[in-house]
Amino acid sequence: MKFFDYETTGSLLPYPALIEAVFRIFNEGCEVPRRHIHAIGSSDSASTLLIMPAWQRDGFMGIKHVTIYPENGRKHGLPGLFSTYTLFDGRNGRPLAVIDGNQITCRRTAAASALAARYLARQDAETLLICGAGNVAAELAPAYAAVRDIKRVLVWNPTAEKAEKLVARLREQGFAAEPALDLAQAVGESDIVSCATLSTEPLILREWVRPGTHIDLIGSFKPDMRESDDALFADTSVFVDTDEALDKAGDLLSPMAAGVFARGQVRADLAELCGGRHAGRQSDGEITVYKAVGSAAEDLAAAVLVYQGAA
Repeated sequence: MKFFDYETTGSLLPYPALIEAVFRIFNEGCEVPRRHIHAIGSSDSASTLLIMPAWQRDGFMGIKHVTIYPENGRKHGLPGLFSTYTLFDGRNGRPLAVIDGNQITCRRTAAASALAARYLARQDAETLLICGAGNVAAELAPAYAAVRDIKRVLVWNPTAEKAEKLVARLREQGFAAEPALDLAQAVGESDIVSCATLSTEPLILREWVRPGTHIDLIGSFKPDMRESDDALFADTSVFVDTDEALDKAGDLLSPMAAGVFARGQVRADLAELCGGRHAGRQSDGEITVYKAVGSAAEDLAAAVLVYQGAA
């Protein structure tokens, strides 16, 4: 078996190649069983174990294990998420590699959002607002820059110090980045709003969003997690990564329960966009919303890219 640490894994996942790898796997198809979600600890604990398998017939098979501890930052000064990925030969079950799952998770999440934005964001989109300052949030600007000419990056985070740190990091990478002190104002100034948080309360309100904006919600993956209000789904064009988002994400479950949105109003999923079965954005004034909970297909695409890139 081969072993790929954090730095090596990251070096083998450049965004242009990763976005194309995610595109191919959604276009080709992949077997993705529903993820296993297990609460860890007492009944009131928010800690979670995710187990996410995927495979392509006569190709590769992989399993990602993810531990999510939302209180890690406050209590221990640690990231809220850790993961590992095991890649197998799908023809015979032979283990091929153990790969750093944190890099795979962060980069494939950002790559999938950028891939969706290729179809959903305006062609002239140039101002990106990032809500959050964690590991996934740090990858969004480089990923989006692979599909749109991003000229300005705003960063908002509940903890201003963390936002400042991400701004400094993005500036080192060559982005014109600045902290956003007023979230409502920042949303109104942005062409793309991408949320990568573990919030349980709505952050983005429909009344702040101007026509033509693309909203990317990628943090909420459980029923009690929210990054937007119900009204955001009442009069916008809604897309999802997979149908699983409609069963798991609080951002969708809440407006459905309130009667302002229905499952049948989803315009398309990511596979339909990649396969050309839906054209994506229809006009420059359209507000598009992409709600993602993540797919094991994306993980497999990233893992195979790492493994083959090192061959």
